Parts: sequence; structure tokens; C-alpha cells
Amino acid sequence: MMKTLIEAMAKALVDKPEDVRVSEIEGEKTTVYELRVAQTDLGKVIGKQGKTARAMRTILGAAGTKIGKRCVLEILE
Repeated sequence: MMKTLIEAMAKALVDKPEDVRVSEIEGEKTTVYELRVAQTDLGKVIGKQGKTARAMRTILGAAGTKIGKRCVLEILE
């Protein structure tokens, strides 16, 4: 569910939605989601001063609270 949420947000932002990849690393209480996008789209996902990335992390955190897990988003190059 969270993986789909991250993919949908990222694909709406980038020019090359086919290059969006999300991998999930499951922990006991924390799940880490790694987002990979095309090199040219990295700036669009991060946003000015990291505002877009921060907003995505806030949404993910709120959704994670609802299911009782801590969710962390990492944006990888």
C-alpha cells in the first residue's frame, strides 16, 4: 500500500515515470522505502530546498501512523 503511494506521488512529479523504482526494506517496527528516479528527474522529486521530499515524507509518515508502523523515505541517486 505504501509502496504504491510513493510510486504514484513520484510518477506525478517526474518526466520519465517509467524510471521510477521503489524498493521496500521491512523491519520489525520500521519500514524503509528507497525511491529511485532518473538522474534528470532527481531535482523534481527533491524540490527547492527539499520541500517536495519533505512533503512526501510527511504524507508517508502520516499514512504509516495509521497502520502503526514507522515509515522512512530515502531518495537515492
